Amino acid sequence: MDASKVDRYVAEKWDDDIVPQLVEYIRIPNKSPMFDVDWVKNGYMEDAVKLMESWARAQSIPGMQLEVVRLEGRTPLIFIDIPATGPETGDDCVLLYGHLDKQPEMTGWDDDLGPWKPVIKGDKLFGRGGADDGYAIFGSLAAIQALQQQGAPHARCVVLIEACEESGSYDLPAYVDHLADRIGKPSLVVCLDSGCGNYEQLWCTTSLRGMAGGNFTVKVLEEGVHSGDASGIVPSSFRLLRQLLSRIEDEKTGRILIEGLHAEIPADRLAQAKKVAQVLGDEVYSKFPFLPGMEPMADDLSELVLNRTWRPALSVTGVDGMPPLSSAGNVLRPYTSVKLSLRLPPTLDGKRGGELLQEALLRDPPNGAKVTLALEKASTGWNAPAMSPWLEKAIDAASLEFFKAPAMYMGEGGTIPFMGMLGEKFPGAQFMITGVLGPHSNAHGPNEFLHIPMGKRVTASVARVIAEHHAASVRGETVGAAAVAGGEQHGEHGCC
Repeated sequence: MDASKVDRYVAEKWDDDIVPQLVEYIRIPNKSPMFDVDWVKNGYMEDAVKLMESWARAQSIPGMQLEVVRLEGRTPLIFIDIPATGPETGDDCVLLYGHLDKQPEMTGWDDDLGPWKPVIKGDKLFGRGGADDGYAIFGSLAAIQALQQQGAPHARCVVLIEACEESGSYDLPAYVDHLADRIGKPSLVVCLDSGCGNYEQLWCTTSLRGMAGGNFTVKVLEEGVHSGDASGIVPSSFRLLRQLLSRIEDEKTGRILIEGLHAEIPADRLAQAKKVAQVLGDEVYSKFPFLPGMEPMADDLSELVLNRTWRPALSVTGVDGMPPLSSAGNVLRPYTSVKLSLRLPPTLDGKRGGELLQEALLRDPPNGAKVTLALEKASTGWNAPAMSPWLEKAIDAASLEFFKAPAMYMGEGGTIPFMGMLGEKFPGAQFMITGVLGPHSNAHGPNEFLHIPMGKRVTASVARVIAEHHAASVRGETVGAAAVAGGEQHGEHGCC
């Protein structure tokens, strides 16, 4: 593979074809089903599917088969099957994954920006979903085309683009089972839905946290009453909710108090955190839009990295039962509801995490209040298997070729449920988990953007890894990769 040719092809493909498509994609408010219960009726998800399907079918890729698979009652899935360039890799294949559903709008966008308003400023494309994760299908096919354009061989490639990742990927297991025979047994999984510590290196994800959460409600009255009449007699639902949350979290430090929600951090992940802290410095926290005078939760940078990637953490991401300030009268409200998002260590079982959350919040409610927790998510995280030598060399080569800097390895604080699922189904597979969500890109929040040069370089890097996968497959190095690497779950780098 000629890296310079790949670099030029990918850059032109992005500028002339991919960026214009992403501009149109950003205009579509195709929120994930959790945030748009009428997603079928509204039709935005279908609009996004049609946009990507139409573009993919127009690509010149010999033998490519594309189908929008639709299981009854589930979000659609785009399935693409690209044959190998020759018979030498046999049934071996590469699985490339992404998603097309989006997070909701959020408030706080700059006046000239908006979630469904694509705006290009310099190297950045602003708008919801471009980086998370609309670019995945375009980047995946462009990487394969970059190889075919110069006659570089590759194994069979399967592309899966789902439509409910932001809702926990609850539809995906059914599709993976339904398509099992057509997917085959990939020896390499490439996921383009992760983050990067900076835009100057190829970043590879070694672990992902799990997640448990849902709607937690404390109810004390049938209806609201005069606060002057009832306060001091009727307990405040907000105070009781705050009291119950203190069973979970130390309100002074943010530490999760339930020991069962913690997990031992492997030695290699501790070492990775220290290296990341050394490379990024205060960018570990300065990438976030702190207010003047605000400080992070710890002084030790490596501890901040571990807090974000291996330790449980609680966030309240929504509230109900409270009127806006402009219409808040002197009323003792009947209930308070909050949406809880509890991030879990990568190796903790998500179902168990949800059970521990329920046990803590629902037992012995104070003052006999009516307390409910409707769990929406209980997803297990993922810790990468040991990396095979061929993949480590490919990753390093790709980063040096297209970034002129060595690759970096780091856990991520978010959740990609598909990774844990694939790890179980394909225990011998290797993983390249990477992405473009870097400093200030603000996925899920206001002013989200895609760093276009990063998208180009990640695409080119994927092409290099696919090319090296072909060579390794011919040499017989991709079969039983985990066994070749010693069968361990934690290598020096783990995964990419």
